[in-house]
Amino acid sequence: MSAYSTAYQVLTRGLPLRPDEAAQLLADLRRETGEELAAAVQQELSGKYRRTPTDTDGSFRRKRRDFGASMAVVNTFRRLAAAPLRTSMPHQRNRSTS
Repeated sequence: MSAYSTAYQVLTRGLPLRPDEAAQLLADLRRETGEELAAAVQQELSGKYRRTPTDTDGSFRRKRRDFGASMAVVNTFRRLAAAPLRTSMPHQRNRSTS
């Protein structure tokens, strides 16, 4: 069952959730959504950076470099979506208000 289906069933049955159950449900939903979005972006990028008959070796190297940089961002997004949920904000070490 997908995380969205589980969240829908839990929210519509009218029973309260314990905080740890709610946190786990939201983490699963975030992870699943992040994976789906990253997979869609990866598929879109793979078609954009294919070698065409008019590409020179230099232009294709630039395409590969740009694809690698784009995939690094996609993989970072995947890693962030799968990261455990922080329950508290980190301590602010300076007293700046700006």
